[in-house]
Amino acid sequence: MKVLVADPLASESIQELKSAGFEVEDLSGLPKEEITNNVSSFDAMIVRSETKVRKDMIDKMQNMKLIVRGGVGLDNIDLDYAKSKGIKVQNTPAASSSSVAELVLAHMFALSRHIVRGTNGVNEGLWEKKKLKGVELTGKTIGIIGLGRIGQELGKRALALGMKVIGCDPYVKSVKGVEHKELDEVIRESDYISVHAPLTNETRHLIGDDAFDKMKEGVILVNCARGGVVDEDALLRALKSEKVKGAGLDVFEKEPPAQGELLKLPNVTFTPHIGASTKEAQARVGEEVVSIIKEFAK
Repeated sequence: MKVLVADPLASESIQELKSAGFEVEDLSGLPKEEITNNVSSFDAMIVRSETKVRKDMIDKMQNMKLIVRGGVGLDNIDLDYAKSKGIKVQNTPAASSSSVAELVLAHMFALSRHIVRGTNGVNEGLWEKKKLKGVELTGKTIGIIGLGRIGQELGKRALALGMKVIGCDPYVKSVKGVEHKELDEVIRESDYISVHAPLTNETRHLIGDDAFDKMKEGVILVNCARGGVVDEDALLRALKSEKVKGAGLDVFEKEPPAQGELLKLPNVTFTPHIGASTKEAQARVGEEVVSIIKEFAK
């Protein structure tokens, strides 16, 4: 089998595939339009979130049998069209769960304790000790929207911090330590809200003006799932009105995001879609990708 690596993959995993007898070509450094023009001869392709596998690319796949998404979300792949062409699509949902859950907490701590403003202030010669009064996470309620692997990992960590954990998910009915509620109840009752829903037609702008209106005054929102689940225009309005005290964003509706008012707000923390970007997660992603390809080849 010929395997195309379209997005960066751990070098150890590439070597393991080669050692197993696969012909592997790493084109992750090429512009994406060039990858589209080079897919015709490959039997399998490995992507992360950057490569968009749409109709134009799929139409040029003459031999493709398998696309492996190293990570969780599949919204960068036209699943229905790939399936219509007989191409199987698989992901690695468990590999990065812990890393994403920890990044959510990092945003929560940074917002609750003014870490970014404190860092910038000290660098600028300021000493805003009296102004940077924060809040504890202990005793607060976190609402988790989406109780898949990442949501569950976040729930475990929140419980360890002494938080009350509530959550909702139409497909997961029971998670230890999590009080299951309807979406509206989660939105209304939470001091912190973390989004962990996939981006689908049903979840696009799930968190919009209506949801923000229902939230507690001073809520903190974190989105390390998919940008389109949160309406960024509605979020900007909620932040400016101070209905939302702070927001932590690892994902955006358009990546990289266009420079605008949201990016200039002092009560928002940003990371460039790095939820799975840890050494440990990358190693696990690579291991799972290799396992999937080997199993498929059998």
